[in-house]
Amino acid sequence: MPIYETVFIARQDLSDAQVKAISESAEKIIKDAKGKVSKTENWGLRTLAYKINKNRKGHYVLIECDAPATAVLEVERTLRLNEDVLRYMTIRLDEASKGPSKIIDKNTSDDFDGEGRPERGNKFEKDAA
Repeated sequence: MPIYETVFIARQDLSDAQVKAISESAEKIIKDAKGKVSKTENWGLRTLAYKINKNRKGHYVLIECDAPATAVLEVERTLRLNEDVLRYMTIRLDEASKGPSKIIDKNTSDDFDGEGRPERGNKFEKDAA
């Protein structure tokens, strides 16, 4: 089966439990269609590049799965009908990713603050000088 990666953005006023419920419902659809969820990452509340439906922030969630196309279409349909989901995007991957995504790595690195920006006095500012 092909490997897909779905990222969706939920409204900023939702609790973590509500966001988790949305991702669990997507995972259930995939598992019911004999697919396998290989990774689910909650990227947290992040600032959007522009306002979407009067929201400046959103809860980002990534789901990577090995599933038939019909399951992915059903997940997209449920995300489209859910009023708490602002945007979603699904892409097909050539191979499964190894380890955490780049977003998680960037946020946990010692050289970046919690928003993904370089911290003051780190090696990036020293290289620029």
